[in-house]
Amino acid sequence: MRKQKEIMIGDKLKALRKSYGYTQEKLSESIECSTRYIGNIEQNKSKPSYEILVKICNLFHIGTDAIFGEYLEKSSKSSKEVGLAGFEKLKPENQAIILHLIEYFNRNNKK
Repeated sequence: MRKQKEIMIGDKLKALRKSYGYTQEKLSESIECSTRYIGNIEQNKSKPSYEILVKICNLFHIGTDAIFGEYLEKSSKSSKEVGLAGFEKLKPENQAIILHLIEYFNRNNKK
């Protein structure tokens, strides 16, 4: 069995937080922890507790595989889904543009 690489999720959490337009302070208030703790997690100086991970997943409506997907042998969320994590926070006109582009590319992909 091959050795598991060290789990480093700081960059992923930072990107997720930013995709929703959250500052570290706003995120820390929303999940009831300190801003310093969020900063340490994002810099991979601290590992989040299970409770904090659950709060983050619930806040952003994602599963833990969205955070740990690259470390799991099987993942149900694709990186594309994680990239669109902030979709519901977009203005309706921007959501419509994205949906239109997806439809366009899907139509052209069938040809």
